[in-house]
Amino acid sequence: MPNTAQERSRSAGFTLIEVLITVAIVGILAAIAIPAYSDYVRRGQVVDATNAMATLRANMERHYQDNRTYKDVGTTFLSPCSASAAARTFGNFVLSCSDGLTDTAYTVTATGSGPVSGAIYTIDQANVRKTTGVPSGSGWNTCDSAWILKKGQTC
Repeated sequence: MPNTAQERSRSAGFTLIEVLITVAIVGILAAIAIPAYSDYVRRGQVVDATNAMATLRANMERHYQDNRTYKDVGTTFLSPCSASAAARTFGNFVLSCSDGLTDTAYTVTATGSGPVSGAIYTIDQANVRKTTGVPSGSGWNTCDSAWILKKGQTC
């Protein structure tokens, strides 16, 4: 136990070196953790697009089975592609049907915004899946035969 006032003041608190080392360690951990967490969040949001596209594709096939066309049948039997944009918004993705919607063909496109801005996924009547745009940030790839769902994934 220190006896003098000078010894008591010297033993209290942290030195500048100790504080700088702590700040450096926290900085290094943040430099590693923040990009990894951002990528993890992006991967979680991409699932919104893939689930929504699979659901819309199933609805399009059901409409085709009932009506023998992917297009609207009069004003009674509307194609799932005719839904409002609000009904085709899933998380940070908006689904749209191609302008070339025909009796026997369609293409659905999911376009990302926010953290997944730049991500573009497509699927058609033959279940051909494509990744034509990638989320902003490096490490994501495009693919003409599959959906790229995470950083570093290849066809």
